Amino acid sequence: MIRVLFNKKGGVGKSSLAVNLAAISASKGYKTLLLDLDTQCNATSYLNAQTEVQDDTIAGLFEQTITFHIRRRPADEFAVATSIDNLSIIPGSTRLSEIESELDSRHKIYKLREALDAVRDKFDRIYIDTPPALNFYSLSALIAADSVLIPIDCDDFAIQGLFSLQQHIAEIREDHNEKLQIEGIIANQYLSNAKLPNRIIETLLDEGHPVLPVYVTQSVKMRESHQEKKPLLQLAPKHKLTQCLLDIHEYLEQEGIGHL
Repeated sequence: MIRVLFNKKGGVGKSSLAVNLAAISASKGYKTLLLDLDTQCNATSYLNAQTEVQDDTIAGLFEQTITFHIRRRPADEFAVATSIDNLSIIPGSTRLSEIESELDSRHKIYKLREALDAVRDKFDRIYIDTPPALNFYSLSALIAADSVLIPIDCDDFAIQGLFSLQQHIAEIREDHNEKLQIEGIIANQYLSNAKLPNRIIETLLDEGHPVLPVYVTQSVKMRESHQEKKPLLQLAPKHKLTQCLLDIHEYLEQEGIGHL
């Protein structure tokens, strides 16, 4: 099962959600892999998984597809263990931006899918954190994935960009990956007693958008977990925000396509 966290808008919590959902998945006994495809490497930093050996990052996984004199290593050989049992990560790299144009010009857009298909039997769940743009890497992730989760922050810009985003995903499904499904829209930074978030969610639901029924509340605890480099399940297992994320994971496993 491969899930992608994607939105073309930055600052909507993709990395935070990817790390925390992957950590919860691992805590439930699923052997879980997280890929960091964002050149900002936020997911990698969050899990304190930086490496100085660039060949052992996601850039190395891609770069070997354009270097023919070396042995191609399977994706699981790029994965490093984290402090969480059952959770590994393929660390991000700023070098992704340097090799993107060559990968694109040499039509390597399906190489991530090939790499992950080859290790599906080694992981129960794979999560992919993507850059805030529809570029080579986010497209590679969507081509490789079974489903996409779309985080939004609860402001008017969320509605403005959502229709075009869903259109892009529909085109990718038609042209590249017929099994790709939008598993849900995750409302992030939600304030229950504020009028704007509730109005936005009501509008999205009225228009038929698949907003998940659990909303991620706004809390300073998320920033604290970034600073401590610990997912919320480790830092504050009984916190309300942690419970929101646990509820989202449970919903996805029971009601989404995660049970397939």
